[in-house]
Amino acid sequence: MSNHIVEFNWIGSQENFVDKPDILQLNHIVVGRYGGNSNAGQYKNEDGCLVWLNEKEDWEFIILLDAHNTSESAEIIVEQFVNDSSQIKDLLSLPTTHQTFKMFEEQILNMFQSQEFLSTCRNVKGETACLIVVRKDKYVWWFSVGDCILYLFHPELSTLGQYQLNQRQFYEWIGQVNTFEQEVPCFSMGIKELRQGENHLFLTTDGLIECPNEPYSSPINIYNSFFNSKDGENIQSMLKNIKDNNVRDSTTIVSWKVTISKEATRASNQ
Repeated sequence: MSNHIVEFNWIGSQENFVDKPDILQLNHIVVGRYGGNSNAGQYKNEDGCLVWLNEKEDWEFIILLDAHNTSESAEIIVEQFVNDSSQIKDLLSLPTTHQTFKMFEEQILNMFQSQEFLSTCRNVKGETACLIVVRKDKYVWWFSVGDCILYLFHPELSTLGQYQLNQRQFYEWIGQVNTFEQEVPCFSMGIKELRQGENHLFLTTDGLIECPNEPYSSPINIYNSFFNSKDGENIQSMLKNIKDNNVRDSTTIVSWKVTISKEATRASNQ
């Protein structure tokens, strides 16, 4: 099985990409990283991401992190998932997608609420937003704490004005300040059926959408950016654009397209 798995993870403290946009191609997934502009006052990058994919078993697993104060909180989450990787890959390989999602939810909640993880969080400086996304078969599942964004671009959805899957939530983090320390943890989750044809999944930290002059604050502008050329080139030009607009905040993007042959749900009278 491992022959078919691509694994990658990165934390901004390892390499910050300040003033240097970077594009990385992992099979069909593009990772774009930009640390922000030093002349706008940026000197560090506290984003992070983890990307695993298995083309043979038809799944992708992504974590996107946007930490602040330090990148320590992002580091401990990546570390936790790497340590539990064989367990998580077993769940991703379960025969039915329904089983995978159901057990995944359990696994993540158990992990984030375990005494060991909670005590690790108490000892870090700063906290992070955390978006976890699994695409398997014709479904995408997500678990979100904080304000990282997951978009799904498809012509049938864009006609109806739907681009964004999760709602950005403010004042939610994992780390020194931790939603899982509350009496009732706060997070959001969802599952979406992908449409027939080409579906484009696009995850980003908020540097992209909060850039000065707001070139990408509207999802339509992101959607339209992908009509003309290859994905890697599009993301390269997006990062160049925010650089030219003197963005300070760092931006991390994970983007990929999935073609679904199965029919999707329609209204009974369609």
